[in-house]
Amino acid sequence: MKAIVCSKYGPPDVLQLKEVEKPVPKDNEVLVKIHAATVTMGDCELRSLKFSGVLKFLMRLGLGFRGPRKKYSILGQELAGEIEAIGNEVTLFKKGDPIFASTGFHFGGYAEYVCLPEDGTVAIKPDNMSYEEAAVVPTGGLEALHFLRAANIEKGQTILISGASGSIGTFAIQLAKYYGAEVTGVGNPNSLEIMKSIGADKVIDYTKEDFTKNGETYDVIFDVIGKSSFSSCIGSLNENGIYLLANPKMVLVNREKKAAKKTNKKYISGNMDDKEERIEQLNFLKELIEAGTLKSVIDKRYPLEQMVEAHSYVEKGGKTGNVVITI
Repeated sequence: MKAIVCSKYGPPDVLQLKEVEKPVPKDNEVLVKIHAATVTMGDCELRSLKFSGVLKFLMRLGLGFRGPRKKYSILGQELAGEIEAIGNEVTLFKKGDPIFASTGFHFGGYAEYVCLPEDGTVAIKPDNMSYEEAAVVPTGGLEALHFLRAANIEKGQTILISGASGSIGTFAIQLAKYYGAEVTGVGNPNSLEIMKSIGADKVIDYTKEDFTKNGETYDVIFDVIGKSSFSSCIGSLNENGIYLLANPKMVLVNREKKAAKKTNKKYISGNMDDKEERIEQLNFLKELIEAGTLKSVIDKRYPLEQMVEAHSYVEKGGKTGNVVITI
């Protein structure tokens, strides 16, 4: 089968299109013929290993020091496709089922086929979405839902989403509106109209305005991209306000949490790692999609053979929504 292989860390051109052996499902696995995958900023960070300090060392320790070990060498953390075969013990899915899934740190999305555990973060694809639209949901949708639930976002609250034009941000806008919040989205100038079209009540062009200095305050501030800090946003939070940070710098987390404890405001960071929670949330997102509450925002599409170009585009920043790989 065709796959994009990353044998060393570096710029986009370390990604190579190769013929590799087609996987065979174990007893508890399903074999998926992949129709669409995605490129996220997280994928680019993994490929380049652009992490700092302790995190960089831990990533090398886990994935491989000079490059990803063979079992991690096919990147890609979210996908949509059709189940082609199932293991002997699989009961949740059958051959022919259309699915969408998050592979997490098992990766494998940049290929024609992948094997996934049946009890992984896998669900039947929403009826009203194409494979391309469904492929972008697991990472951005799950992250957005996880943080908004952690904040217990409620009707009538105000929330500012920084980085609202990306994968997580576009889902966060729609989910916050679903919960009844008043949403302000912060993004690049090219994304303002799209943010409005998916529900943002107000938008801020970050190239023209610093939301931490405009005098506005919010019940929740959700920094999707990790460009701010609790300390810089504390003046923009209401009494008992909550600061959410999706991509924290590890060296700052403890300091920020200590700073928050000295106030009446709350700091929440980190990703969900509970498997059952992820499966429940993916199915919840499916329900919202089929009800017409959520939709995917796609910026560009690239064929598998143009993975280098796709990574280059995402890595430079400024994408609106998601970048899809068609397979």
